[in-house]
Formats: sequence, C-alpha cells, structure tokens
Amino acid sequence: MFRSGGAPPLTQAYSYVHSQKVMIHPSQFQSPWWARNPHVQTIFAKYLHRNRIKHRRERLELPDGDFVDLAWGQPEQSDNKPLVVLFHGLEGCIESHYIQGMMTALHQQGWQAVLMHFRGCSGEPNRYMQAYHSGAIEDPHYVLSLLRQRYPGRPMAAIGYSLGGNMLVNYLAAHPRSPLCAAAVISAPLQLSACAERINSGFSRCYQSYLLNRMIDNWQQRLRRHPRHQWQGDLNRIKSLREFDDKITAPIHGFSDAEDYYQRCSGLYKLAQISTPTLVIHAADDPFMNDAVIPDASDLPPSITYELSRTGGHVGFLQGLPWRPDYWLECRVPQWLAQQWPPYLENA
Repeated sequence: MFRSGGAPPLTQAYSYVHSQKVMIHPSQFQSPWWARNPHVQTIFAKYLHRNRIKHRRERLELPDGDFVDLAWGQPEQSDNKPLVVLFHGLEGCIESHYIQGMMTALHQQGWQAVLMHFRGCSGEPNRYMQAYHSGAIEDPHYVLSLLRQRYPGRPMAAIGYSLGGNMLVNYLAAHPRSPLCAAAVISAPLQLSACAERINSGFSRCYQSYLLNRMIDNWQQRLRRHPRHQWQGDLNRIKSLREFDDKITAPIHGFSDAEDYYQRCSGLYKLAQISTPTLVIHAADDPFMNDAVIPDASDLPPSITYELSRTGGHVGFLQGLPWRPDYWLECRVPQWLAQQWPPYLENA
C-alpha cells in the first residue's frame, strides 16, 4: 500500500492503520494556522531557529586512513548519562538548525549529544575521493563501536535526519546487535528513486538547486585536492540530484548507476530487519518525497513505531507563534527516548 501512484488521502491511510492495528500511528503533531504549508514548515524552520549550543571538535582517524570529525555538545555530561549520536542530512553539519536545536534539547535533559560529520561535511575536504551516501554505514559503525568501547556502561541512542535517517535504517538492519538502545529516524527518503523524482519537480526544484550547488562545490574541492583523479564529466551539465548520483555518487562508491545505488540503499526495503526500538517520524506533505516512502504497514516489525502526520514539511514540525515558534521534534524525540533507556537510568 502507498507505494505507487498519487498520494492517498490521509483519512484513508489512518483508516487502514486503525483497521489493521499495526504500528503506523497518526502523529500528535498539528500545524499552527500560519505554518500549514509544507514549504513554510521546511524553510521557516531554518530561519526562525535561535537555539545555539557550544561544541568541542574531535577528529577520529578511520581504519582506511581517512577521518571524520565529531562535535561534542558542551559542557559535556558525566559518563553515566545517556549518549545520543546524531547524523545530519545531505550537506548538513554542526551549524544545521535542526542539529543545534536537538543538541540543545538533549542537553536540557541532562544527556550528552555528539554529532558525527559525514566525510567532507565538517568544513575540510577528506583525504580520499570517497565521501558519503545514503547507504554508507561503515563510518557510523566504526564511530558507534568506538564510543561503546569508551563508555561501556552508558546507554546510547542515535538520531538520523533525512539522508542520515535513511543511512541509520541501513545500519540498524545490518547490525541487529548494535550498541544502540534506541534510534529515531526523521524525514528520511526511504525510497531514494521516488525522492529523486519528487525533488526534481515543481517548487521542490528550489531545494534541489540549493543542495546541488553545495554538492558540486564540495566535489570541486575534492577534485582540487586530488588533481590526479581523472573524472570525466562536465559539472555544469549536472542539473538534478539523480544526474549527480548517476555521474558521481554511484561510480565513486562502487554502484553501476544511480538506480543501482537507489535500489541497494533505500531503507524502505530493510525496515523489517530492524530489531532495535526505533521511532520513525514522517510528514505526508514532505516536499522532498511522495507517498512511495510510506511503508506497507504489514512490513513493519514490532520494534518500529512509525508516526505519520498530515503536515510538517521536511524536518520542520513547527508549532507555536511565528515570533515564538516551538520545535515539536525537540519535544517528541527526547520524550520517546526517555521511555527507551534502561531502568538504571532513573537512578543515575
């Protein structure tokens, strides 16, 4: 259900959910009168956000000789407090509004937050041509395993946004015995091919243009750092994310083409393999996606709590007043995580 054709009316979706008694839940999120449009939700969420948190950088050397940079929320919490690892979206970083906001919210709970920058996203080009993509789980696996070794008694969770959310689904499916107690997946493009089509249509092309410019700029930096790399192509001719993935992402990372990459890395087909308690939050009006990302209810395992809202945009979920907005995700996700921690957390 919900995998082809136009998006069904959400009243149909909710009716189906209730009748089957499965774990797709109508979200408690409600858009305010001034932010019912998905583009208002998506764009204003960035520019209205005011939360800021200090952070400390740490560079981790990877087994293949490259590196990733972590950003630790400051002041750091004691080792017996929960640790939450964040994974940003496409071309995101520690300065992304949703990262700053969630790290602040987690810190207010007394928990430790740390962001793992994907390769090339921390402000410095990486040593190798390989960067990151929606299914690249090797670096997160290394980082999470290292953090578990450092903090063996600390409950640990992860939050993934957009591309980082799809990556997190891939990771959870591949590592059923991961060190994570819980995970949250926000606005993830779980069907990559359909999302590439959606973002290349209508007003969503504005988002595509913004992201594509940043991706091309980062690619140019890597090419300058690796002048011997003989990439054959004209960056000026790349006009869509699908073309970028076809000409750059796929061949650099061992896929035959964009469609091969999309098929092998779309998290939608791997949800049933997840055993870690996982919260998935999605807005049906997300301008980056269509209904193809909404799973068939029968494919969801008991470990997944899937919350679907009518509105919310892409990593938006704004509430309150325009001059004093509230960020619903920063309430809902910590609330859900608090229910997943081991019992000894209450006595910490």
